[in-house]
Formats: sequence, structure tokens, C-alpha cells
Amino acid sequence: MEISALYIVHSKYEISKKFQPLVEPWDWGSLIGLQLVGINGIDNRFARVVVGNGGLPIGDTKFSDAFITWQKFASEQAKIDVGFVITHGVKRKMKFEELTAYNAPFRNEKYQAGALIFPQLVPTRHDDPSSRYNLGVDKLQQMMILGAKNQPHATVTQAGHYLQEDKPHEIVEHLIKFIENNPLPSK
Repeated sequence: MEISALYIVHSKYEISKKFQPLVEPWDWGSLIGLQLVGINGIDNRFARVVVGNGGLPIGDTKFSDAFITWQKFASEQAKIDVGFVITHGVKRKMKFEELTAYNAPFRNEKYQAGALIFPQLVPTRHDDPSSRYNLGVDKLQQMMILGAKNQPHATVTQAGHYLQEDKPHEIVEHLIKFIENNPLPSK
């Protein structure tokens, strides 16, 4: 059984009455989104942060041979079928329409460049450039993001890497509960 985690963080700051974004970094979103929150702080831009099956590696994690192979493979490609890649991180059989939706933003090689470089953003060695940005960010986030330390964390079982595809209703239940239990203060 595969176990994936859903980490929940909350800020007590209100961003604005009309715009209270909820950052949900999944997969590569963690490397990009969590660095964004960690570097900029939550008080000025984000009302809430939810992390699903993501983190900020610093190059000291032992990655599987499969991931290292995937990282090398992606670095050698000029184009990629994103929908096909997604199917390898989902337990259920995905519909053609869903795969088409995943591929929609990546209509040609020009638009696929980002998806191909994402695996290189994962620091697998201490000397990887993003290792220094990720180092200690988890602790920094807990200090900078009020409420991060004492929030409940959920474990989503029998789901693949892409939690939102295998367990969307369970994730929504966690999100609703999180938002209801952490109302933003009114000014």
C-alpha cells in the first residue's frame, strides 16, 4: 500500500476581503510554491498553504533508482507526453479526456520545456543549486508561517503520487475542514 501525506499550514493573516489565495503545491508545486512562500513569507501574499505529497529536498535524501532514471531520461528528451507521465503516478485508470486535459498546456515542444526541466529542479546532491534554497526552509516556514507547527497532518492511503486524481473527495474533505477550523480574522 502506498501512503501519501497531506500537510496543512495556516496563516492568521487576512490577505484581502476579496482575494484570499489558497496555495496547494502538489508534486513540482512544492519545489516552486514552497520556496515562493518561504522566501516571500506568507503574510503579504498567501492566506493558507496546503502541501500534498511534496517537500523540499536538500540533496541528502536517497532517491530511488527509478527517480534517478526518470530525471536522466527527462533531461535527454525534447518533448514529453505529460498525460502519459501522470498515469504512472495514479493508481486508477485515467480517462482519455483527463489525459487530454493534462496535455493541453503542453501543445508542442516549446511549451513542454518546463515539464522536462522540472525533474532537474529536485536536488539529489548537496551541490545542486536549489539545495541551498531548500536548506532549513521547513523550519523557517514554521517560524514565519503562523500556525504551521500545530496544524493536523493527514495521511491519504491507497493513492498514488497524484493524490488529487486518486482521492479527490478525501482531499476536498481535508481542505474544507482545514478552512472551517482556521477562519481568517476580519479586520
